[in-house]
Amino acid sequence: MTHEPSVTRNAATKFAKPRRLLVVSHALHYGHAGEVFSYGPYVREIDIWADLFESVTIAAPFRRGMPEGDCVPFTRPNISVAPQREVGGDTLKAKVALLASVPLLVVGLARAMLKADAIHVRCPGNLGLLGAAMAPLFSRYLVAKYAGQWNGYEGESAPTRIQRRLLGSAWWRGPVTVYGRWPDQPANIVPFFTSMMTAGQVERAVEIAAQKRIGAPLRVLFSGTLQTRKRVDALIDAVRMLDRDGIALEVAIVGDGPEREVLRTRAGDLVSRGVVRFVGALPYDASLQWFEWAHALVLPSRHSEGWPKVIAEGMCYGLVCVGVAHGQVPEMLSGRGILLDTGSPEEIAGALRGIVAAPERYDPVMRAASGWARQFSLDGLRDAIAELLAARWKLPERAAPAVEQPAWRVTGEETR
Repeated sequence: MTHEPSVTRNAATKFAKPRRLLVVSHALHYGHAGEVFSYGPYVREIDIWADLFESVTIAAPFRRGMPEGDCVPFTRPNISVAPQREVGGDTLKAKVALLASVPLLVVGLARAMLKADAIHVRCPGNLGLLGAAMAPLFSRYLVAKYAGQWNGYEGESAPTRIQRRLLGSAWWRGPVTVYGRWPDQPANIVPFFTSMMTAGQVERAVEIAAQKRIGAPLRVLFSGTLQTRKRVDALIDAVRMLDRDGIALEVAIVGDGPEREVLRTRAGDLVSRGVVRFVGALPYDASLQWFEWAHALVLPSRHSEGWPKVIAEGMCYGLVCVGVAHGQVPEMLSGRGILLDTGSPEEIAGALRGIVAAPERYDPVMRAASGWARQFSLDGLRDAIAELLAARWKLPERAAPAVEQPAWRVTGEETR
């Protein structure tokens, strides 16, 4: 059985060498109406990488069909997809299927790596684990991104721990960007901080933040995937406590995921009475409208967030951000938000009750948050990546951009 042919276009190049980048990612990609889609923030970041290379091929799971609501199309013409088998899941059947698929995954990744000059592996993830193990065999130009919590956490899976150890070992000869600064790390571990907002979006957010004042009812936002580890249930339980006390709230839950119906059932009459609204998944630009709407943002997850971009974006808009002290959240919110010890419903309710009781007290917190978060944008990310790779890969000066040639071409098929 063969995959759909991948499609690419010529584009401007910035690095004279290496020119062809392979990205290994577990993110699901969709082919629809002549375009390739994936999760919005991830797409925006890969577009930035594509500005630095002549071509970018993404080795990742791929489906033909309508993308999910939070997906957006890649915009750079030099991006293509080398489809890989879609595997994963928490059931025993899914894990057995994953093990059985390993030889095919190895073959698929090897074929893609043979065509690349440089390899960028994104972890943690099933393909990330294989990518971290295989990439040093195929290229001297290596770079990885570890988007999880680099110092580990209670309940962390064995494959996730193995990925961190591989990337921090002598086997991995390239830089690894991680969220935050951690003591006693190997020299290849590089602190990196990102946002998915463009410079124009940051400017707009800062303008909104300058005018934002907390009013009644308090508008509370959650934005993210509706899955167990995000603990949206704790936010819903907190809202019910406050509602019983007669505190006026409006809560918007932006995002979708496997826990959506369970959470709607848990919210019950809070939804029918308009206290809690399930907005669903939105394209990235549309989701930012809810940051304009909100006064506060709550992220109840207790681990594995690393550097939660949703908090950085909420801060930029001047929201009072409430998060659990783990990963880089304390560095982000100390003096610029509200830190919780455990993220229990009682703690969340107490934080929101405090905002309602003395909103003026949080004016300086909101201004400090926006002033700090405005330093992060996609435009800054492009320059930071270019500087990092040039230094760590010992590259010559970047070449002038070539003339863009937007003609499509088929790059071939992958065997499943």
